[in-house]
Amino acid sequence: MAAVRALRSCNRSLGRLASFRQVILCNRFVLVRSWKKQPPSALLQPLQLRNFRTATTLNGKVVQFKLSDIGEGITEVTVKDWYVKEGDTVSQFDSICEVQSDKASVTITSRYDGVVRKLYYNVDDTALVGKPLVDIETDAMKDVAPEEDVVETPAISQEHTHQEIKGHKTLATPAVRRLAMENNIKLSEVVGSGRDGRILKEDILSFLAKQTGAILPPSPQMEITPPPPPKKEISKPSPKETAPSIPVFISKPITFSGKDVTEPLKGFHKAMVKTMTAALKIPHFGYCDEVDLTALVKLREDLKPMVEARGVRLSFMPFFLKAGSLGLLQYPILNASVDENCQNITYKASHNIGIAMDTLQGLIVPNVKNVQVRSIFEIAAELNRLQSLGASGQLGAADLTGGTFTLSNIGSIGGTYAKPVIMPPEVAIGAIGKMQVVPRFDSRGQVVKAQIINISWSADHRIIDGATMSRFSNLWKSYLENPSSMLLDLK
Repeated sequence: MAAVRALRSCNRSLGRLASFRQVILCNRFVLVRSWKKQPPSALLQPLQLRNFRTATTLNGKVVQFKLSDIGEGITEVTVKDWYVKEGDTVSQFDSICEVQSDKASVTITSRYDGVVRKLYYNVDDTALVGKPLVDIETDAMKDVAPEEDVVETPAISQEHTHQEIKGHKTLATPAVRRLAMENNIKLSEVVGSGRDGRILKEDILSFLAKQTGAILPPSPQMEITPPPPPKKEISKPSPKETAPSIPVFISKPITFSGKDVTEPLKGFHKAMVKTMTAALKIPHFGYCDEVDLTALVKLREDLKPMVEARGVRLSFMPFFLKAGSLGLLQYPILNASVDENCQNITYKASHNIGIAMDTLQGLIVPNVKNVQVRSIFEIAAELNRLQSLGASGQLGAADLTGGTFTLSNIGSIGGTYAKPVIMPPEVAIGAIGKMQVVPRFDSRGQVVKAQIINISWSADHRIIDGATMSRFSNLWKSYLENPSSMLLDLK
């Protein structure tokens, strides 16, 4: 009311002027008006008042950082962890939070430099794509365009990363960005060969080779250096140590509340519902066999010290994957996919072999890319990386998508046979049982100790017949029973 009375008093003293322009500051309002013998009431029209910023907002602009579309048709994610709190200062590409979809864990990074003013979700809340994630107060001098508030905010995921360097938008994964940073390469200077100009690891390597002629290691997972195993593990166990042990169950503490608990399916459990529902549309057929790994066991024991000296753990799985890849070269129909109506078949050039992995978050199936061009050591190093990320729940979409064939080592938990379910759009999957020491007859009819595993295959019977599956299995088996034969076909 005091402001209105002041305005009326000012108007009465100036109403007789033919033309006048005056600026009146009244607390948070600014009055700018030109008039010619206007009535006093004209000064009170709404258009004459414009809301001005308070002192706290004159220094910056609060923008809503929205959760962008991270692809794969994902509409909601679960907030797993916050890396910032209200009042923290962030810069571009600083990690803000980690979210988990039904396909992968994704790290969201900041697009702006500023101060976090509001977090819209708590941990374990469900965040919706396109809705505000945080409010960030930015520096007004940086000229943040208003329309950017409604533009999809890029999310930093394991599959794709949006970067803006000097106004140029580049696409690159965090691993590629890290590789470029380690070698002092500006992504704006690299021409991407991927989809939509995405910069791939090969582009960085090619750029570096042109600049220095150097060749980098094939992947950063070589940096994994786990501690060497205790000497007791390397030495032969005593007869007492070979006695069967009681299984150790890893689960949440048992609590009895007396009440039923209902909670929605989230994350990987929700993804399993979709995948297995689609898998039921595929007519499966099974094929089982046993494989004598006695020779492979000896070879692995010989190679383990050399591999561990290079910082990598060597299991049997790299041999299983490499033997599978060599078999797929002979039977490419098992490394194919079909469309939804089963009218077209696509033969995949890359052997991206998935490995089923049991984690605290549920069953996940990351895949080792391009097994056909990797050595046993490179496959082992990549498996180490995937297992470390899977144990910590940090696997990204790039590791979990793009698979063409799958092997599940169910024997690491227990069981000799399984009935694996195909993961669409793949057409075949294998389940490996636990290794058992059993008596067998050798070529001279003598009873010998043999290290045996059982393999259970499932295939899409719409495009794969039993004879093809049997021939592939026999080839895979021969590589493992005579591991030196793989040398003839390794590339």
